[in-house]
Amino acid sequence: MRYGETGYNLEIDLATGNIERVETYPKSVETLLGGQGTALKILWDRVPPDVEPFSPDNLLIFSAGLLHGTPVPGANRTSVSTINPQSNLYVHSGFGGFFGPELKHAGYDQIIIRGKSPRLVYLWIHNDKVEIRDASQLTGKSAREVAVLIQQELKDSKIQVAAIGLAGENRVYQSTIEHSNSSASQGAGTIMGDKGIKAIAVRGNKEINIARPADLWELCLRQYQRIYDNPYCGDVFLREEDDSWHANHFACGDAQGRARGYWNKELQDEWTVRVESVRTYLQWENYSQVMEEMEETVVETSKMLRGTACYNCPKECHQAISLPNSRKYFLKSYCKLAYAKAAYEDTKLNYDVLCAIQDYGLDEFAMHHVLSFVVELCNAGILTDADLPEFPAEVEGRMIYLAEKIAQREGVGDKLAKGIYEAARQIGKGAEAHVRNITKKIEQAPLRQEKVNYPYFLMYATGDKTNITQVEGSFPQQPIPDPEERKKFVECWEAAPEKFKKWFLEWEPGQQLPIEAAVNIAAWNEVMHYVDDAVGMCTWLSSFRGQYGGSPPYHLYNLPKYIHLAAGIELDPEKLWEIGKRNRNLVRAINVRRGMRRADEQPPEAHWKERDPEAEQQLLDAYYEFKGWTRDGIPTRETLDSLGLDYVSEDLVKREILKG
Repeated sequence: MRYGETGYNLEIDLATGNIERVETYPKSVETLLGGQGTALKILWDRVPPDVEPFSPDNLLIFSAGLLHGTPVPGANRTSVSTINPQSNLYVHSGFGGFFGPELKHAGYDQIIIRGKSPRLVYLWIHNDKVEIRDASQLTGKSAREVAVLIQQELKDSKIQVAAIGLAGENRVYQSTIEHSNSSASQGAGTIMGDKGIKAIAVRGNKEINIARPADLWELCLRQYQRIYDNPYCGDVFLREEDDSWHANHFACGDAQGRARGYWNKELQDEWTVRVESVRTYLQWENYSQVMEEMEETVVETSKMLRGTACYNCPKECHQAISLPNSRKYFLKSYCKLAYAKAAYEDTKLNYDVLCAIQDYGLDEFAMHHVLSFVVELCNAGILTDADLPEFPAEVEGRMIYLAEKIAQREGVGDKLAKGIYEAARQIGKGAEAHVRNITKKIEQAPLRQEKVNYPYFLMYATGDKTNITQVEGSFPQQPIPDPEERKKFVECWEAAPEKFKKWFLEWEPGQQLPIEAAVNIAAWNEVMHYVDDAVGMCTWLSSFRGQYGGSPPYHLYNLPKYIHLAAGIELDPEKLWEIGKRNRNLVRAINVRRGMRRADEQPPEAHWKERDPEAEQQLLDAYYEFKGWTRDGIPTRETLDSLGLDYVSEDLVKREILKG
């Protein structure tokens, strides 16, 4: 009997219409855990380096985590894996909500999609019933509309839907896959649109076998309460409208300088959407004894309605916002902060803009980079009125204008839809000089600071997940100035191995961490994310929250117990660390096989005001040595073989990437 997992994947070939329920190998779960981990093995085996992102042979894999559908609180993030069209490298994205657990209850650990449909379709998965259905009636609809229409068509409001908007249909590189209160970006929506899939709808009611159900249930009841009571886990910043902390401490990559005090009550109020209208009504007047027509001015404003949580989680991290004219919008993690941190005087947007971006199925992180890029090109005379006819003067109008042009791939929007890196090369006229905030050809969300932070340099440079929020988090971003407060933090820091506590205690404001510490911190941060993405754990409860309060609900020392009780796999912290390393090296090998080398490990040039090129190269040397990689960033044969990845090393030797 298989525990934790279903033991089956769903294979769908859109070109032939063939649908298969395929049994998986138990050893894959033992060595890679599941989720992103097992997806990596599938991509390695079946997508060789000569397969282009838009090839029918590229795969799009939706993966439920190993702990999805079990009683473990917070296990709800679905992993999406494919080859990115911007970088031609592996990309991992993911979203919270309810989709992954529902997929497990339908009887599947993963959906593996290959080929392309000749027409727009959606997938309907209801336990053993799987259909490829016509989606022509959904063309151009937003993901939110699609979810409602599919639920109405199939007469079940509990169906979980992941869908793309118009941008995804048109293969826009900034497109997203939207689900409930979350979304997956970084090219995943682009590939979904390229394959002709508008949506995937899932409903399941199968049981999931648990190795030790009574023990796990008792443990999870206590954990649920601890998570509820813990003020340091979940997205604490999304529960309030005051974004001053991030705006005052960081500047986003497009900002030319940080404006301290930029976020204030006035700016906060400007995020409120206010609509005035005149209402006409009839009223009986006693003095005239007739019905008289009356008028009044009605003011509607946007309001935060309530927090919403993901599957089996007590933290309500996502805010449901009511907008005028009976519209609803889900505010996602950091999408508003991305604009606040830019700290431009004229970057005064509102929820209307973010709602429009979401309705087109565009990534809120990427779109503010596009706006900054376009404005700079206009100021430099590179883009003119001919390129941007009727371009609005105000920022809100400009953003909605650009979102529409990009989603429809109309005019200059067709170039911008390929991402800033490629758009600059197609626009020409010196546009390349205005490209900022790009790593491995993909728009990033870095937090600019004055001086290079050694661990962050390594995470930006070497991170294979193309977004810093998927790499950072276990170790604090900054030292605590007060030694006594620092000591108190460390005393409660149960998630940290002892050496990290020592480094943090010795870290003073204004000092760089030792290179040895920086290398270890970068590795620890990334390994914990790879573990989370394999079991399907929300990073707000694990790998991303160690930097706040030092007491994330899940960490290296307690996750093995949850995995053992749920899936029956015997693990200790050392074995769990090894699995994280294995998954990390498998990602690295996929990208190395596709041509990535040391020369590509470059954070945005203007990310820090003060740079030290010699120290940065020393950091890379030390990091590669620590990882067991060559000076060009390629995992050595010894490293791969020691992790049970001998099939990977043999392939790299055959391709003469490694020496025999």
